[in-house]
Amino acid sequence: MSVVKNALPEADLKVVGDALQGALVDLVDLALVAKQVHWNVVGPRFRSVHLQLDEVVTSARTHSDVVAERASALGVTPDGRAATVASSSAITGVPEGWVKDTDAVRILGDALDVVIDRMRERIRSTGEADPVTEDILIGLTGDLEKHRWMFRAESA
Repeated sequence: MSVVKNALPEADLKVVGDALQGALVDLVDLALVAKQVHWNVVGPRFRSVHLQLDEVVTSARTHSDVVAERASALGVTPDGRAATVASSSAITGVPEGWVKDTDAVRILGDALDVVIDRMRERIRSTGEADPVTEDILIGLTGDLEKHRWMFRAESA
């Protein structure tokens, strides 16, 4: 039961709700992965990678809030619980313990690849159903692609 009414047909709401929920899970997990690596990164480029990781965390957290609030505005309950994120994310796990700076760059670049690919699928699926959601997904994907570029440039 939704307490919020919207103008989207039920089929479109299902597509958009699924896209927003998937985006939320990916963004929450991306923030957690980046923070975990941030706490454990070591190596000669520690400081620059450490700070860069926090930039990703800030972006992912900001975008997750926008995505969750868009879902709520449409009457879809967002679910960012740990169990939901753990069971739904496509980001592979982070190794336990210290993470060399070169490995940190690779781990985040790979995580961003996964999330960006899934966001682009969501952009395609929401374009006709809800251009407002599509626009949100386009904006956040552009931001994530900027972060990916910066991490990939670190390992060039």
